[in-house]
Amino acid sequence: MITTEQIKALREETGLSIMQCRQALEEAQGDKEKALELLKKKGAEIASKKGDRTLGAGAVAAYIHSGDTVGAMVELLSETDFVAKNPEFKAVAKDIAMHIAAMKPADVGELLEQPFIKGNGETIGEIINNTIQKFGERTEIGKFTRFSIN
Repeated sequence: MITTEQIKALREETGLSIMQCRQALEEAQGDKEKALELLKKKGAEIASKKGDRTLGAGAVAAYIHSGDTVGAMVELLSETDFVAKNPEFKAVAKDIAMHIAAMKPADVGELLEQPFIKGNGETIGEIINNTIQKFGERTEIGKFTRFSIN
């Protein structure tokens, strides 16, 4: 039997809905690691299904590293203003801008493949898939740029 504490812990770790966490834990028979893998797989499936939707909104985020010699800006696109204005969506955009400043990706393809610098082994692409799963909208990185004095 899945406990409320297990569901709560998985929800806090992933930010996904209680229902999604409960279903993943039930399918994984209470194994948290299996449940996380199931959620990742489901996130990728959801992302592929939403690939045809129109991106009509988004948020621009900037990050300036301490010392003011490195910075980055990123455009994180979504379908609606409702999602784009959500503080959690904006936080994802800010984290991606910080990652860009630190890791110097050449293009979006390279960026999506890179392991997130403050994450638990997830790539930026997996973070985007989790964002799609969490908000239920197609989400993509539009343009980005990195500035450096050095």
